[in-house]
Amino acid sequence: MSIGKLLLNWGPVGKVRRNHAFEHATLQVLYEQKKAGRLSGMSSTFGFWVFGEVDTEALIEAALEAKKRLLGGETRLAIHPNCGTNFATAGIIGGSFAWLAMLGMRKSWQDRFDRLATVITLVTLGTIIAQPLGPKMQEWVTTEPDLGSLHVTEVQRFVERNPPAHRVLTSY
Repeated sequence: MSIGKLLLNWGPVGKVRRNHAFEHATLQVLYEQKKAGRLSGMSSTFGFWVFGEVDTEALIEAALEAKKRLLGGETRLAIHPNCGTNFATAGIIGGSFAWLAMLGMRKSWQDRFDRLATVITLVTLGTIIAQPLGPKMQEWVTTEPDLGSLHVTEVQRFVERNPPAHRVLTSY
């Protein structure tokens, strides 16, 4: 096994990746079932958060369905189109291209303005490149659809938050 695979599956990193995949799958099942509006999530070693209006029972049912489907081989559920990994990938590539466009430039405003078209072109190119790369980064780095022995231990609802939130706690 490569050092990269070892690091990605090591203790807390592996837990976050599995919880991240589980979070995505749960949100996608809720979306498919039309049981919630706009939701967002955030994963950790302890499970994941779901932010937005959703019925607790519907969330629990969706989580159980998501787990069953992931374990059944529906790994596509682990890749979410609105994942922060997609946005971070676009930001890293676009920002790097912008930095490259500004290398070796003098510091006057006229010089900066003269490079603006080049910066915009390269950032646009970086954003285009990032479109297919963001989901691949989810697949290769930030999620792990093989949940192993993961199970839900508790679902907590926080109605006093705005937006309301649920915390889905998991264990292995």
